[in-house]
Amino acid sequence: MILYHGSPNEIITLQFGLGDEKHDYGKGFYLTESIELAKEWAVYRPGALNGWVHKYELDMAELKILDFQNKSVLSWLAELMKHRDAADSKRYRLLSKRFIEKYGVSTEEYDIIKGWRANASYFYIAKAFVRDEVDVDILEELLALGSLGIQYCIKTQKAYEKLTEFHEDLQSVDFMQFNKKYNERDIAARENMRKLIDSDRNQVTKVFSTLL
Repeated sequence: MILYHGSPNEIITLQFGLGDEKHDYGKGFYLTESIELAKEWAVYRPGALNGWVHKYELDMAELKILDFQNKSVLSWLAELMKHRDAADSKRYRLLSKRFIEKYGVSTEEYDIIKGWRANASYFYIAKAFVRDEVDVDILEELLALGSLGIQYCIKTQKAYEKLTEFHEDLQSVDFMQFNKKYNERDIAARENMRKLIDSDRNQVTKVFSTLL
């Protein structure tokens, strides 16, 4: 399959074991099927520099993929809680540990993790959720409103070896154009999420603390 990686770097040297443990699914190399989202992700950080989109082919044969779209949205949130903090309170630290134990899934045996990207609007949802302000019945719809996009995280040496970059298809990304698109998407997502959270459809009965 063809995948894209948005980056501020023109040259990328793939190396197993690199990456930030605090990214959505931990250390790994993140890609998307959407070249337009890759362009936005290449320049989402504040600044005035253009970014780059790298094009890859991934040979999927014999790779084990964990697809969070086939899991409960609570399992996806539990995976994110392993790597990223939605709050810095003692209450969150205690409850998130119990939440991960109950809803988390093991990822150790998989070569690739596939699931939503947790961009800035995710944290608006996550913070409201851990404050018990969001009913689980509207949680998946909230995530869809964010247009988070689906990403693939390359986790193992085996998967890295099956990635081939098309260097001739490297594209420069205009910062002004695509940073604006990223911010407009995020602002619209937060507004739509806020409306749903404030609506009568959010019963606030099956919430974070009651799910434990």
